[in-house]
Amino acid sequence: MPPDRQRFVIHLPVLAGDLVGAVRLARVVARWARLLATADPGETTVSAEDNQGVRHRVFCDLPLPNGRRCLLGADHDGPCARRLVR
Repeated sequence: MPPDRQRFVIHLPVLAGDLVGAVRLARVVARWARLLATADPGETTVSAEDNQGVRHRVFCDLPLPNGRRCLLGADHDGPCARRLVR
């Protein structure tokens, strides 16, 4: 990160039926945000509005051998990857 730039977190409240739905929505929004050079979607987390100190990771985000990061869901089964293998 350039020395003249700082990292900030944008909190965007959304409505979802449960944590799974909120994580699913966060994945969609974060993947869209990859189009922005200044966004870091791998660090996306979700928390309940009344318990923002407890955050749930959306992506695995572990480094891959090619220098990129895993885009699978947090706590996924199997090896890390850039996309879900079907």
